[in-house]
Amino acid sequence: MAEQENATGGGAGFFDHLDGLVASAELVVDRPKGSRHPRVPEAVYPVDYGYLDGTTGGDGDGVDVFAGSTPQAGVVGVFVTADPIKRDVEVKILLGCSPAEIEQVQHLLNDVLEIGGLLVPRR
Repeated sequence: MAEQENATGGGAGFFDHLDGLVASAELVVDRPKGSRHPRVPEAVYPVDYGYLDGTTGGDGDGVDVFAGSTPQAGVVGVFVTADPIKRDVEVKILLGCSPAEIEQVQHLLNDVLEIGGLLVPRR
């Protein structure tokens, strides 16, 4: 039964591991809120965007993070993306993002960048 719970989205262990990863790495913001995507100028970041230094994400660079206005909320979810141009799949951490900020990030990923942001909220 425990295997069934894990397979169907219990996810507590996953998010606990993300909490540890975030706590043990420095967040480097390389695209502050309001900045434009380097290759897609119509894409404006609704929150700070960066990566966890010393980590490795799906693209070989640091694990991506969208950092919202309530950092004390911690990891509130992740987006899983599939970029057909870069031909990669990534997990992007939502750190301290409010529900409105999550909607804005989802719009950026799905409608502007078109990389299929699937939201996995922390429950």
